[in-house]
Amino acid sequence: IPNMVHHINIIRTSGIKPVVCINRFHTDTKDEITMVRKAAEAAGARCALSPQRAVGFSEPLELADVVKEACEDTNDFKYLYPMGMKLRERVDKIAKVVYGADGVAWTPEAEAKAKTFESDAKYDEYATMMVKTHLSLTHDPAIKGVPKGWTLPIRDVLIYSGAKFLCPCAGA
Repeated sequence: IPNMVHHINIIRTSGIKPVVCINRFHTDTKDEITMVRKAAEAAGARCALSPQRAVGFSEPLELADVVKEACEDTNDFKYLYPMGMKLRERVDKIAKVVYGADGVAWTPEAEAKAKTFESDAKYDEYATMMVKTHLSLTHDPAIKGVPKGWTLPIRDVLIYSGAKFLCPCAGA
């Protein structure tokens, strides 16, 4: 539940009210489903059950209705950072707001690359795409939940000129 609430809050930071789809399994109890739904709604998300064959498609339209409602809703979308923000500031903001880190630790090589990109105007319009494990909010796939008191290590910065991405690499 804490990880789901964290992700809901990330999306709400962008000015959008998210939709949470509960992937219901035949082994899930009604109380478990209710607990997840209440937590998602309390965090500010719309919520629906997925239409699973295992439970007989008993609620196939609920998800469609909730997504339709979300699409029709007005939102106040905003990016996490302005394009003019320097790369190291972007990474710090992503680390703190999205991942919940206390800050960022750059290897000397990665920081030198970042400074080089920051000083060259041709990279001003490049977006930032973080490279890290999808298995954790941190750089370490073994760390689960919503950890506190950690620092995101950046070991390299890759560049994808065709896509116009600067890609800081976290962890191994």
